[in-house]
Amino acid sequence: MRIIAVMNQKGGVGKTTTSVNLAAGLAHQGRRVCLIDLDPQAHSSIHLGVEVLGGTDSIYQVFAGAKPFHEVTQLVSKNLWLSPADIDLAATELELVDAPGREYVLKQALTSSNAAEKFDYIVMDCPPSLGVLTINALSAANEVLIPLQPHFFALQGLSKLFETTALVTRRLNRDLKVSGVALCLFDTGTRLAGDVTDDLMMFLEQSDPQAPWADAKVFNTKIRRNIKLAEAPSHGISIFQYAPTSAGALDYQNLVLEVIEAEAKASIDQRHAA
Repeated sequence: MRIIAVMNQKGGVGKTTTSVNLAAGLAHQGRRVCLIDLDPQAHSSIHLGVEVLGGTDSIYQVFAGAKPFHEVTQLVSKNLWLSPADIDLAATELELVDAPGREYVLKQALTSSNAAEKFDYIVMDCPPSLGVLTINALSAANEVLIPLQPHFFALQGLSKLFETTALVTRRLNRDLKVSGVALCLFDTGTRLAGDVTDDLMMFLEQSDPQAPWADAKVFNTKIRRNIKLAEAPSHGISIFQYAPTSAGALDYQNLVLEVIEAEAKASIDQRHAA
């Protein structure tokens, strides 16, 4: 099972859009996928037509110790499950402040619910902060996918994101790696987008070979600005259901195929190691 944390400390870079459509796209390719919404704003949940109201199960109950993980997941479309969020998640920072092993609550919940037997992928939409929810995601994940808007300040913040990943890898999760950077809200006609892309690729090429992001790639697929991507959440469905022939659907389909390619590479590496 691949567990992918989709994260960026900066908001408005396409993090939720990427989380939802990556998960939906993988499900369209026949993979069994669970999307975990870890953002108290619950935008991924709303994007898929699920709004947590009183009495509805949410991922908060897992952190509160009230329910096991498998009881807070629901099937939202073929091959796609969702563990929704609600505003109560915002209280998790305080509620777990003195809890022993607070960084591993989500990882232990996934293990005890035998998630690896039920899903091929878990995709986690992380909040735009480095609090206990994001740390839980990074402790449970084996991959980090970073959506990045190709602007100068976004690139500046990327180094801090890499440092955080390296810290978690050293102290909490030695299996964690940055698998790639997905460029979102891409303006194909601007010089800035091309310059930032070149700078990013140069930075990765010059990185320490031992760094957790040493094998990270800039995905060939660029997620172009597309009004259909902005419209889909209001209909409570992914881009593949809302506008399957749009540029947004095409871009995310290609990104999904790039992510799936890594399955074959991992399988080959495992055979060679054996």
